Amino acid sequence: MADRYSSDVLQPGWQQQGRPRSTDVPLQLDLVVEDPSTGYVGAVVGWENGLVILEDRRGARRAFPVGPGFWIDGEPVNLCIPPRQGTARRTHTASGSLSSPEHEAARVALPSRIYVEGRHDAELVEKIWGDDLRHVGVVVEYMGGMDDLVGIVAEFRPGPGHRLGVLVDHLVAGTKESRVAAQVAKGGYGDYVMITGHRFIDVWQAIKPERIGRKAWPEVPMDEDFKLGTLKRLGLPHEGQSDVGKAWQAMLARVRDWHDLDPRFNTEMERLIDFVTCDHMEDAG
Repeated sequence: MADRYSSDVLQPGWQQQGRPRSTDVPLQLDLVVEDPSTGYVGAVVGWENGLVILEDRRGARRAFPVGPGFWIDGEPVNLCIPPRQGTARRTHTASGSLSSPEHEAARVALPSRIYVEGRHDAELVEKIWGDDLRHVGVVVEYMGGMDDLVGIVAEFRPGPGHRLGVLVDHLVAGTKESRVAAQVAKGGYGDYVMITGHRFIDVWQAIKPERIGRKAWPEVPMDEDFKLGTLKRLGLPHEGQSDVGKAWQAMLARVRDWHDLDPRFNTEMERLIDFVTCDHMEDAG
């Protein structure tokens, strides 16, 4: 017969008897852990100053104190900082590319170029893809409008190793943008010009509306200035271009990385980068 009273119930550790003990687990990148108190599950993307940084499957990040209170595969663990490593962080570019020492040094600019339609487009592209573009040596320039594109392409004289990629707003059937793109396509530049774009009236709409606290971007009638009309419906000052500039800088500041942009916009930018660099991939290697 088992002796139920052979030990002192007041001895140290009696409260933990029968409970699973936490296992010490050194931190490592991509380790998936759960914080049971909140239900948050994420992969380790770094640690510093006594905090571990987790990233969930949607790309959102949260910081937690290093130590006990985590689960891995349903088992309690005590996350520990590895010996001789007080700080570690996986660095990414804003486009999601893994950063490296090579990213820090810009290459000599390639003869190939990417043109975008408007200053705001250029600023958004620079914020998200600037590091990547400098790494591969691609310069982004902005056009004043689609009306200039035919002349820009003719002056650029695309050819092997001298490619031109163009990103335009509102590239849908029946628009001025689509007609100008078709006109350029007839210029005989064949495989050395890529004109692509997105369905949005303006690049503002490439930012996910959640980043400005909305479920959707407001609809603006075609006979009304899109930017001023958008600001009006957002309840923001909308008297002129100074209001537009201030609002845009506030929006741009809320964009953290590629997760905050519409995936279709990201896809077209990645296509353009691949297109203008494909002649130079051997040299980059």
